[in-house]
Amino acid sequence: MSELDPGSLVDGRYRVISRLGAGGMADVFLAEDEQLGRKVALKLLHRRFAEDPGFVERFRREAHAAASLQHPNVVQVYDRGGYDGIYYIAMEYLGGRTLKQLIRAEAPLEPLRAIDLTMQILAATRFAHRRGVIHRDLKPHNVIVDDSDGAKVTDFGIARAGASDMTETGSIMGTAQYLSPEQAQGHVVSERSDLYSIGVILYELLTGRVPFDADSAVTIALKHVAEAPVPPREINPDVPVPLEQLVLWALNKNPADRPADADELMRVLGQVREAVAAGSAGQMTAKMAAIGAGAGAVGTAVAVPTALVPGGATALTTPPPTEPPLRGEVLPHEGPPPEERGRNPWPWIALLLVLVLAGGGLAAYLLSRPAQVKVPDVVGYQLLVAQADVENAGFKPYVVNATSAEPSGQVVHQDPTGSAAKGSTVTLTVSSGPRSVSIPTVAQLPRQQAERALRQAGLKVVSVFSVSSSTVPAGNAVRTSPAAGVSVPAGTSVTLYVSSGPAPIAVPNVVGDTEAAAKAQLTAAGFKVTTTQKSTTNSSQVGNVVQQTPSGGKAPPGSTVALVIASAPSRVKVPNVTGDTARAATRQLTAAGFKVVKQRQAVSGQNHNGIVISQSPSPGSTQKRGSTVTIVVGKYHKPSTTTTTTTTTTTTTPTTPTVTTPTTPSG
Repeated sequence: MSELDPGSLVDGRYRVISRLGAGGMADVFLAEDEQLGRKVALKLLHRRFAEDPGFVERFRREAHAAASLQHPNVVQVYDRGGYDGIYYIAMEYLGGRTLKQLIRAEAPLEPLRAIDLTMQILAATRFAHRRGVIHRDLKPHNVIVDDSDGAKVTDFGIARAGASDMTETGSIMGTAQYLSPEQAQGHVVSERSDLYSIGVILYELLTGRVPFDADSAVTIALKHVAEAPVPPREINPDVPVPLEQLVLWALNKNPADRPADADELMRVLGQVREAVAAGSAGQMTAKMAAIGAGAGAVGTAVAVPTALVPGGATALTTPPPTEPPLRGEVLPHEGPPPEERGRNPWPWIALLLVLVLAGGGLAAYLLSRPAQVKVPDVVGYQLLVAQADVENAGFKPYVVNATSAEPSGQVVHQDPTGSAAKGSTVTLTVSSGPRSVSIPTVAQLPRQQAERALRQAGLKVVSVFSVSSSTVPAGNAVRTSPAAGVSVPAGTSVTLYVSSGPAPIAVPNVVGDTEAAAKAQLTAAGFKVTTTQKSTTNSSQVGNVVQQTPSGGKAPPGSTVALVIASAPSRVKVPNVTGDTARAATRQLTAAGFKVVKQRQAVSGQNHNGIVISQSPSPGSTQKRGSTVTIVVGKYHKPSTTTTTTTTTTTTTPTTPTVTTPTTPSG
């Protein structure tokens, strides 16, 4: 069994929500497609099938074919792939119930409702058969019915991949109650095998039970081969006789005795529906050919009523009315005039005979000519309705298939139009759908080239989504939906997925780190780094990161993170160091970014020794960082000792002082 817990992620895309059910070949889960945001039915095949290479190959091939079946009555296959050693199919999710659940709750159904449900199953089957796909496991469990009795068939392709081998360790694969006799015997399976299964489904809809049942699948299979079914009317007398005979026709043991194809069964079932709806089933039965007493017995084919077979009804013809015998004799008169008795009457008799014969021939032609009646205009109708209208008007429909942009099964042309002889053939050209095209491979192509390639293939690009990819360059195509290689009708809408590059990763926050540390951390995370400088007056920030872009969050790996590094300003004010010691002044100016030149100047005061007495440039001026500031430092010299003698005279002449040279005291 394929066990998956809610929340499990399958193939990196499908998030499991809940379990929907299980079967003999697979388990089904409700999942969310995280890429497209829609719910899907995810079918995971049992692990034992994955160990059979032959089965796996058939599964892949048939799943590919099933993905191309786009029809209103077929559950669409979206995707297929492998996960954890098993294989899965992602299908359209429908919220209705299975036909089996409907049967258990409501069967037996009214005949018209049973017919309408069966017609939808037949429409899906016919569509698949025309494309070479045989279901091989048609049963009510594989039909989903919505609240309006709209039916969709699922498991096309899966059934064919697995049900061709009838036995495995003594058991019959599939659901034995719906298998045809040839399937039960392991013989070649054909389209008529599906029609047998549909006959079983219709039988169950009408009676509430299957024709053959038993405790073991093998016993049921033997009954399909060797026993005749109980006629439906013995179980449900409300089943109309024509409908019972149609069911038995589909349940013939020999495939050659069943309807030739789904088209024929649909045509006949449509006629039966009309008769039942009109309340003329009794009249229809009275017109049928008698069915032998052994009908439905082993080896005996159920006769197909002539009144049911399209074109089988014999047109009633009325023999043309006959003209009264012509008499050419001339009635005698009492006596001709004397002057005419001598004339020869035979030329006049001959002329009269010619005129009478010509008039009789014309009358015979006009009376025997087939009646000309109006041919109904059925262009644009579905085939089943068109055939009924043509037959009801007294004509014989002849169907020709042709590819067309119109929906499959719709009449696109008829011949003749207007009026025609009653009972003649009306040719109906029916659309088999648009021509099929294979979706081209566009992975790795630039977006514009990919879109052009899809349009040239006859497809429509309706939407383009960006997805992350570590292998496809940004701007190039990653994939399409439907996938490359799938065969679809021309004009199908395709979704293109374009790479946005690798998935984003978290960007480390390095604000406040040193430049070297920030670069190392970002490079290790997978980013490129650029730096710019920004001056600051906060000396504690110099050399550190003060800003980054992007600032946190996520970004693609390999993208660039821009850092702003704090730096000291280029021009600064000159500090006032006058009055400071030379050492303190030098330290302050150097810290401010200046070079210092010292000059000495003698001072007389000892308290100015080693003190800055002036500076240049002047304090408070703005100068370029790294320029030179000159400081003048005082240097004290002790003064020398001198003796001065002054002689005073009494003369009136000026006195001149005498400066003596200082002498060094002795000793």
